[in-house]
Amino acid sequence: MTGPGFRPTHVVPPQGMPAWAAPDPSGAAVPLDALLPVQLVDRRGDWGRIVCANGWSAWVDGRLLVAVPKDPPTADAPLGHTPDPRPLLARAESALARYRTAVEDLADGGLDGEAFRQRTRGLRIGVVVDGSDVWLYDDEEGRWVYGDGTGLSTYAADSGPRAAAPPARAPTRSVVPEGER
Repeated sequence: MTGPGFRPTHVVPPQGMPAWAAPDPSGAAVPLDALLPVQLVDRRGDWGRIVCANGWSAWVDGRLLVAVPKDPPTADAPLGHTPDPRPLLARAESALARYRTAVEDLADGGLDGEAFRQRTRGLRIGVVVDGSDVWLYDDEEGRWVYGDGTGLSTYAADSGPRAAAPPARAPTRSVVPEGER
């Protein structure tokens, strides 16, 4: 049953996910069913506040939600911004080239096993290309992203959501009385 006007923006990932009353992983979690349609209505860092069709609201790891494709824009509507996949593809290409160079140096006898391990320590890369679909590992963000050539969306993350940053405060100004200036 869906409420009037409910249009999901995302679904819960296929393995389900926990939800919290507040953006705080130390609280009690409620499991959400796999592929449950939800609306993402707010973001705080990694956290996303969702609303379900029945009006129930909770906080989840927003990086793990699976975006529901939108209808294509009409001719008179502005195109939406999607993250450009090219910088992440360039980083993956660079990491693969560094690994390939280390493998070649090892095979040519220029490195021993320990030197190879030292040179490749911390190097992480992941790329799966299947026709127009691509899955890339973003080492800087610790997440897998999915792309279709037009943009990227988070598919899976390495860790749980981090605590939300406190809201930014407006800068304070000290007031100096007229006579003391």
